[in-house]
Amino acid sequence: MTAVLAHSPRQHEAYDALGVVIDPELDEPITDLGFVRSVVVSGADVEVHLRLPTSFCAPNFAYLMASDAKDVLVALPWTDVVVVELDDHHDSDLINRGLAADAGYRGTFRHEADEDLDELRTTFQRKAHTAAVERCLTGLLRAEPDRPVESVGDVRLGDLPGDDHTEALRRRRTTLGLPDRPDALVLVDHEGRAPDDVPMALRRARSTRISIDGNAHFCRGLLGTRYPDEPTFIPLTQIKEHTS
Repeated sequence: MTAVLAHSPRQHEAYDALGVVIDPELDEPITDLGFVRSVVVSGADVEVHLRLPTSFCAPNFAYLMASDAKDVLVALPWTDVVVVELDDHHDSDLINRGLAADAGYRGTFRHEADEDLDELRTTFQRKAHTAAVERCLTGLLRAEPDRPVESVGDVRLGDLPGDDHTEALRRRRTTLGLPDRPDALVLVDHEGRAPDDVPMALRRARSTRISIDGNAHFCRGLLGTRYPDEPTFIPLTQIKEHTS
């Protein structure tokens, strides 16, 4: 997990706010992934630099993370000018200009924007939900080796343990507008539909989860290789606050 060295409550608050920004493909906070390169607070102004594992990471993913980062910082009650810039990406100049002008995704990429940013975000929210379902149900099967796989189709939210996996599933259900009642079925798709073939649905969900986890591991390795001289936490020398 990324460690933070900060001098002021506002720097901590800005960094904590960035913790809700999720890499859409890896389903992890950009702070945990080490994508936050620096945070500089000057009075009510904030400047954040982001970095990615490669210069050719998908531009739509890169823009989504940078845009979400700016949104959460602008939403803080004390911020005035917020600057978020993406470093060392082949579309850095384009993305940074679009963010500075609040041009939006389509306004930034114009004819290259083949889908709406909200559509992209929804696609990955659904994948994250699928992976969260698999983690919870696989956890139950491991804890109860004699439980038949088919039986997980009847598992309700109230049957799950109160652990991090369950809390993550509840958050993802809320994002998709799925019910959070104790009697709600766990193994459902993004529209709340239960599968006809429970073992097949669980295998497909496991494939989605393995893909997400594998990509996250791979990207951490690439990031460490790309920035071998930079620690995975924000260097103290890069976090400064200038009193106004």
